[in-house]
Amino acid sequence: MQYMLLIYEDESLYQDDSPDLEAVIAAHQALAAELAEQGILRGGDGLKTSDTATTVRKTADGHALHDGPYAEAREQLGGFYQIEVPDLDAALAIAKRIPLLRDGAVEVRPVMEMD
Repeated sequence: MQYMLLIYEDESLYQDDSPDLEAVIAAHQALAAELAEQGILRGGDGLKTSDTATTVRKTADGHALHDGPYAEAREQLGGFYQIEVPDLDAALAIAKRIPLLRDGAVEVRPVMEMD
């Protein structure tokens, strides 16, 4: 089954070049390489900051464009991994290994299988 591992952190922590930032990026690269070698990784990447986002909102009157993310929040969606593993327990085990600079969250969500 495929899962998306959605990484939420305070993106302001990533504004400065620091040894901590370099270390977390290196840890992501190492994890991605390991998952690819195991045949688990289906995709993934980091995202640019939320100030580069544009939201398209559909309403009864049509569509409206808004600068910024869908919702203002303390933590922003900063990246994702798409993996294929046997079950939720395996996905959760990988999610716990995702490096975060400080506090944050990793949302684990099954991918809909479309025929």
